Amino acid sequence: MSDWMVAQSSPARRRPRALSPFQEHLRDTFWFAPTAAMVSVFVVWVAAQALDTAIVGALREDGDYEALDELLRFAEDAKAVVTAVGSAMMTFIGVVFSISLVAVQMASGQFTPRVVRLFVRSRITKATFAVFLATFVLTLLVLTSFDTVDDPRKVTTLPLVQSVLTLCMVALSLLLFVLYVNSTLRLMRISHVIARIAAESFRVVASMPGQGDGRDAPSLGPVTAWVPHEGGAGVLRDVHIARLLRVARKHGVVLRLIPRIGDFVVPGTPLLAVHGGAAPPRGALRRTASVGVERTYHQDLGFGLRQLSDIALRALSPAINDPTTAVQALDRIVQLLAALSRCPLDTALHRDRGGTVRLVRPVPGWSALVDLGFAEVRGCAAGSPQVSRRMLAGLDDLLLLAPPGRREPLLRHRALLCQAVDRTVPSPADRAFAQRPDRQGIG
Repeated sequence: MSDWMVAQSSPARRRPRALSPFQEHLRDTFWFAPTAAMVSVFVVWVAAQALDTAIVGALREDGDYEALDELLRFAEDAKAVVTAVGSAMMTFIGVVFSISLVAVQMASGQFTPRVVRLFVRSRITKATFAVFLATFVLTLLVLTSFDTVDDPRKVTTLPLVQSVLTLCMVALSLLLFVLYVNSTLRLMRISHVIARIAAESFRVVASMPGQGDGRDAPSLGPVTAWVPHEGGAGVLRDVHIARLLRVARKHGVVLRLIPRIGDFVVPGTPLLAVHGGAAPPRGALRRTASVGVERTYHQDLGFGLRQLSDIALRALSPAINDPTTAVQALDRIVQLLAALSRCPLDTALHRDRGGTVRLVRPVPGWSALVDLGFAEVRGCAAGSPQVSRRMLAGLDDLLLLAPPGRREPLLRHRALLCQAVDRTVPSPADRAFAQRPDRQGIG
């Protein structure tokens, strides 16, 4: 197999900057960006109000009451515009909210409920809501700054800078509204949803530690202590790797995570195994593991394959019967498995700054990932020649890319698929057609 084929099987190995679990969890929330925008616009309004007061004060000191009279007439016109903007922004917010609900409902029903996370994590959706709410809050604040005094000799402040700032926010809102509609329409198309899932999965693959460093896994020795899970029951979303590394280095031990990211954990079950010393204090390990109600992309290597498999299964269900969508999902499943075909799996070794392994984290093995990508889809592919042909072509491509030690699960799925086609399809000609590899399925 040529080096070119290996290079083309996976994306560039530039490791992205890893975000902390707290930052990742903020990306999974929808309240933070609008709240931060409203607080920020209040600070900006205070600064703009102070600037307006300084401008009016300078004109009064210079005795330029004619200019102040002109500004008073400008303020009256600006007040009408700001009032209209405030009313329109509430309508805009309602429209955006309605579009989001419809898009989420359609995507979850047609693809899989787990793709709702893509809408929640969408930066353009958060930015649109944030700017719209900030503009509405700004209009309310600006309306409080209008002076009721008509005499230019008695006026103390006029919202000049504030009015210009409001118009700028309106222009930004209109731009973001166009971008938001375009982004939402893209996310409602299955090809873009699948591409987003694959992109998030490749971020996890690229952040995997210990790839290509040439160092073997050390012997951990016997378990010297156990650390139970003391939080609530739920899905293990991620662990704070940097904090666990600091704790393990400080106490001179190696920590081994027992459950895999994405497992459901209950209180009292073992969470960490300690090798080489006593267990660190409970306070040091507090908030190092995050448990929630659903899986996340952050450190979950198999979550992307899980979603792609769900989309393919939903597409092959009798209610939807969309084999082309299943083929698109298989394209990305093959792409992900090709990128993982030569990566070290089963365990992820996290080292401290001195190069010593301090945290061992279990990750899915090659056989488990292949089963995740193909097992369930294979059960529904026998009756669809388009899907069976695409799956056979994908398995053949992976057999070319995978090292000899990782070909067994691929050969097993290929044989099982051919057996299922033989049982399902009665005609020999149709069986031969369904078992002919084709990267486009039928085209």
